[in-house]
Amino acid sequence: METVLFLFVLVAFVFAVGTMAIRIVSPYQKGVVERLGRYARTAQPGLTLIIPFLDHLRKVDMREQVVDVPPQEVITKDNVVVAVDAIVFFEATDPVKLVYNVADFFGAATKLAQTNLRNVVGEMELDQALTSREVINTKLREVLDDATDKWGVRIVRVEIKRIDPPADVMQAMHRQMKAEREKRANILEAEGFRQAAILEAEGKAEAVRQIAGAERFRLQTEAEGQGRAITTVFNAIKEAKPDDKLIAIQYLEALKAMANGKAAKVFIPYEASGVLGALGGIKGLFKDGDGPAA
Repeated sequence: METVLFLFVLVAFVFAVGTMAIRIVSPYQKGVVERLGRYARTAQPGLTLIIPFLDHLRKVDMREQVVDVPPQEVITKDNVVVAVDAIVFFEATDPVKLVYNVADFFGAATKLAQTNLRNVVGEMELDQALTSREVINTKLREVLDDATDKWGVRIVRVEIKRIDPPADVMQAMHRQMKAEREKRANILEAEGFRQAAILEAEGKAEAVRQIAGAERFRLQTEAEGQGRAITTVFNAIKEAKPDDKLIAIQYLEALKAMANGKAAKVFIPYEASGVLGALGGIKGLFKDGDGPAA
């Protein structure tokens, strides 16, 4: 019985020691193995063996993690107090440095982020700080990345959550933005009216040009038609070889048209005396035709 009990205790001891010697490191972790209080090696993900009672394994999470920087009051360059908070994303690059070079990384990173956040925002005016979040994020990330390099940590990115000015400043900003929007609206409305007036004036000018062109074309066409008609009449008269009697008759018809049956007196140009000399010939023409003149 004593032998069986001894064997049982021995097997249990060996099993317990074997269990203590076997360690599992997750894929997102790395292990820092210490032997008698001193750094021995870095264990990679997977199964690793240590010497029980002599070795100690510290697991370090290598995933990206978040440090929430609590809100704090910051005085801007133009002496406005604003409340600012941020989020810092980081990941471990060297588990040995992260274990031995900093005691409380989260606390140290929070204080470091708060201090540098005050410095970065304090160098800007309020309007610049509100519109330059990307600039603040970049500057803060660079500063924190340099400071945390000796801790075996890489700062992935920094995001400003909010920048809250005082209530009276917010009200003034709202009034300013409202006035600016109304100004832009009035400018756009005036520009619209101006464009409409310009287009209307251009339309009227184009209409006048079209009407003038049409009238000019009409007059030109009429003049050309009258010219051709005169030329035709002149050529016809020239070919007919009229005598003085025919010319006198045409002259009398012209005088009749001038009097139009209403005029009591008709003034005859002096140059027409030569034509009227042919009236004797006209009288003889009437006699030769229908009989004695009345």
